Amino acid sequence: QVQLVESGGGLVQAGGSLTLSCGVSGRTFSFSAMGWFRQAPGKEREFVAAISWGGRIIKYRDSVQGRFTISRDNAKNTVYLQMNSLKPEDTAVYYCTGKIGAIDYDSSAYAAWGQGTQVTVSS
Repeated sequence: QVQLVESGGGLVQAGGSLTLSCGVSGRTFSFSAMGWFRQAPGKEREFVAAISWGGRIIKYRDSVQGRFTISRDNAKNTVYLQMNSLKPEDTAVYYCTGKIGAIDYDSSAYAAWGQGTQVTVSS
């Protein structure tokens, strides 16, 4: 079994920054692509960012491009999401996830999920 545990969420004013972390334990060798999704109340879970094993391939949703940065430290089995210039519309529960193979924008392609961490951006 693989366990993913997110941390770093919280309440921040618009324009502020937060860094989310995701620690991965268990059969970590089976995950090559790691990603972050988010889900706001009443909305479906949506792709935020993803990164390949070596970090050469990185994808973002358009609305966070230039503001968010995903990174990973494979030696520490940790994935990060640096979020800058936060907006109220970024408010959501953020989930860390991983999968075998290439990055995918579809949440159903991912094999395991963390419990989520709440990010709230006040205006």
